Amino acid sequence: MKLASRVQTLTPSSTLAITAKAKELKAQGHDVIGLGAGEPDFNTPQHIIEAATLSMNEGHTKYTPSAGLPKLKEEIVGKLKRDHRLSYKASEIIVASGAKHALYTLFQAILDEGDEVIVPIPYWVSYPEQVKLAGGIPVYVEGKEENDFKLTREQLEESITAKTKALIINSPSNPTGMIYSKEELQVIGEVCLENDVLIVSDEIYEKLIYGNASHTSIAELSPELKEQTILINGVSKSYSMTGWRIGYAAGNEAIIKAMTNLASHSTSNPTTTAQYGAIAAYAGPQDKVEEMRSSFEERLNIIYDKLVAIPGISCIKPHGAFYLFPNVKRAAEQAGYSSVEEFVTALLEEALVAVVPGSGFGADDYIRLSYATSLDQLEEAVERIHKFVKGKMA
Repeated sequence: MKLASRVQTLTPSSTLAITAKAKELKAQGHDVIGLGAGEPDFNTPQHIIEAATLSMNEGHTKYTPSAGLPKLKEEIVGKLKRDHRLSYKASEIIVASGAKHALYTLFQAILDEGDEVIVPIPYWVSYPEQVKLAGGIPVYVEGKEENDFKLTREQLEESITAKTKALIINSPSNPTGMIYSKEELQVIGEVCLENDVLIVSDEIYEKLIYGNASHTSIAELSPELKEQTILINGVSKSYSMTGWRIGYAAGNEAIIKAMTNLASHSTSNPTTTAQYGAIAAYAGPQDKVEEMRSSFEERLNIIYDKLVAIPGISCIKPHGAFYLFPNVKRAAEQAGYSSVEEFVTALLEEALVAVVPGSGFGADDYIRLSYATSLDQLEEAVERIHKFVKGKMA
C-alpha cells in the first residue's frame, strides 16, 4: 500500500533519533552520556503528582470538554494575567495534549494549501514539518550568529509575500537559548501588524531565564499585538512535566474555536488526570520552578567556559532554556570530518557523548547540547569532547 504523500516527505526528529541511538548503546553496556533530550532531569514536583493521584481516586477519570477543564482554563487565564498583565476569556484558551499538539492544531486550523509561514533559522525541529503537514510552505530566514540568531526588521520585511500567513517566534529559543528583547519584539510586531501576519509566539521556556535577562511576551506590548498573536505554552519545561502532555494556546476567539472543533475530532480531550496535575502546577507553590531554574543557571555558568575552551568550538552564551548551541565546524574540519554530522556520529561512537547535529535545526555548522542533566555528567561529557577533539588533531 502506498503511503500518503504528506508523510513520505517527513523527516524524523533528530532529537529523538540521537536519543534512541544513545539508549541503544547504553543497553549494550556502554557508558554513554546523553546531552540530546530536551527535558529537565528533575522529577515533577510532588504536590502535582499528589493532585493527579487524588483526582483519579476521586473518580475524575472521564472525558472533559475538548478545549480542557474549565478550572484549568481559569488557572491559565490567571497565570497570563499575573505574568504578563494579559486578560483572556476562557473562550480564548484551548488546552492541548502538549504545546506541540497546540501548534499542530493551530497550523491545521489556519493554513490552506500554499500559505507561507516564516520560520527563523535555527528552528525547533517540528515547526517546518507541522507547517508542511497542514499544506503550508515554510519560508526560512536565517538568524545570523552575529545578531544572536535573531531576525531583523529588514529580513522580516524581505521575506513577507502576498501568501504569508504567519511568523513563528520562539523566545527563549530552542536550540539557541536566545531571547528577543522588548524593543526587538516591538519592531517585529510593527511589521506583522502592517502586513497582517499572524504571530505564533512559542513561550514554552519562559520561566528558564538567566543572568540579567528577562522574558517579554509580544502579546503584552499592545492590544493590537495581543489580537494578532497566538500564544503557545504549557507545563512541560517549567514544571518538569514533559510526559504529562499538557500545553495550551491563547488568542483570537475564532481561531481557538476552530482549533477546539478540530481537537474534538482528533484527541477528544487532553488526558483528564494530567489536566488536574496542571491545575496544581499553576495554582500551587512555585518554589520548585525557581529551584530548577537556579540549578540550570549554575550548570550553564560552570560548563560554558569549559566548552568554549575546546579548540575549534565557539558559542554564544544563552540567556534562557537549557541548551548550548556551539559552532563546531572548525573543530570538525580540523579533526578530519567532512561534515558536522560525521563529527557527531564519531563523537557518540568513540567518545560516548550524544549531542544533536545542528542540521535538524537548519544550521549545519552547529550542535545542540542540553545541560538538563547533572553537573558531574556535564563536566565529564565536556571533558570527553575536549579529549576527542584534541586527539583527532594530534
